Amino acid sequence: MPPPATYLLGAVQMTSTADRARNLATAIRLVNEAADLGAKLVGLPENFAFMGRDEERIATAEPLEGPTLGAIREVARARRIWIVAGSVAEKVDQPGRTANTSVLVSDDGSLAAAYRKIHLFDVNIPDGARYAESETVIPGDKVVLAPTPLGRIGLTVCYDLRFPELYRQLSGLGAEVVFIPAAFTLFTGKDHWEVLIRARAIENLSYVVAPAQVGRHSANRLTYGNAMIVDPWGTVLARCPDGEGVCVARFDRARLERARQELPSLKHRRL
Repeated sequence: MPPPATYLLGAVQMTSTADRARNLATAIRLVNEAADLGAKLVGLPENFAFMGRDEERIATAEPLEGPTLGAIREVARARRIWIVAGSVAEKVDQPGRTANTSVLVSDDGSLAAAYRKIHLFDVNIPDGARYAESETVIPGDKVVLAPTPLGRIGLTVCYDLRFPELYRQLSGLGAEVVFIPAAFTLFTGKDHWEVLIRARAIENLSYVVAPAQVGRHSANRLTYGNAMIVDPWGTVLARCPDGEGVCVARFDRARLERARQELPSLKHRRL
């Protein structure tokens, strides 16, 4: 069966904290809200299940078959929708570390694909915050493109956004929709978030879905929000306002194909 000509994409925006139960309840509520609006493919933000101290994240990390993704899988199965489970702390064999893993859940609740974040956020921000993701996270090493009944879906996470070579590889594999679940800092997000998302969409002539964390998560952690969905021409089709919520926009295969015909830059690559 050919993929659908059109369907609705959804992006979730939320403010995760160290309260796992509250985070998961919010994620499920917002995914259901997107499904109520008709979305067939919905993305959650990075670290949707937990944003707190590294020690607690490591101690409570789960395998992909664990209860956190189990709850998301149940929603996918019940609502017959595909869900990109932004990212979770995946339990790994190395003590003191996790993977930062994004999972594509199919509409029957099975795990369709898993991507482990390649580019880790090690930055000292002038606002006083320090991030050293590589101290406690193992980087992935595989580009992940998932063929699905909805089309070909590329998986990335947050800081990956700054590395266009990853998205070029995904477009070379045929990506039609790319997800960038994020917890982008307020300091960098206000200047770079939208510019980079629209650039990735334009460069690769693909839809981009960017679910986001927003607001204050702890005393020293603020994120920018502005979850959005962008079309292959770089047009922002939908954006979440401040606070927790969802936005939806239509994937249009004819629009995708027309953009690639009108500007066939993907065929002109020489390097």
